[in-house]
Amino acid sequence: MAVEEKKLDLPGEEVVIDLSNVPLVPTSKKEIQQLEMALIIATLYSPEVLELIRDPVERATWVDSLAVAAAALARQKAGYSIRQIADEVGRSETMIRAHLSGKTKAGKLVLQTYNKLKSGELKVVVPFIKIPKEMAAKIESLEKELENVRKEYEEKVRKLEEEIKKLKEENEDLKKLLEEKTNIIKQVKEKITVLKELIEFVEKI
Repeated sequence: MAVEEKKLDLPGEEVVIDLSNVPLVPTSKKEIQQLEMALIIATLYSPEVLELIRDPVERATWVDSLAVAAAALARQKAGYSIRQIADEVGRSETMIRAHLSGKTKAGKLVLQTYNKLKSGELKVVVPFIKIPKEMAAKIESLEKELENVRKEYEEKVRKLEEEIKKLKEENEDLKKLLEEKTNIIKQVKEKITVLKELIEFVEKI
């Protein structure tokens, strides 16, 4: 079953993620993914992890570790062997065992999340930052300005394309005219050559 989202009575203040329908013992790939995502989301939004990932340097490592731990636990609950989990997740069997036994910090946190989920104690509240009216109006104004700039740009591009097309046509006309003039010059040269030969012939008589 899918993870559901419900808003509290104070819309725009926070969002509650309802995890009550998440399968605790997955029986299909889809259910494994549902449990895996629930474990990742709930653990990420736990106060302890939110504090840990404040450091941008640590954030990427923590998110990756939590994702691996959640993936491993979801597959273990579905009955996968350590070897199967390691192959699917792309980590060593030693690392998978460490996560599942709670020897790693990420594995321990994910196990805690699963136990809370199992006991029905888990409720994830995600803060929702409400945009002030002044900022919303500014954003709307900028969006309109951006749209106007986009339209002006498109109009300029259209005009440039028309000018380029016109120049290409003029260039083609000039090429044709040049070819015609070249042919005429060639014909004139040929006639001059014939005349010269004729004059020379006459002078010899």
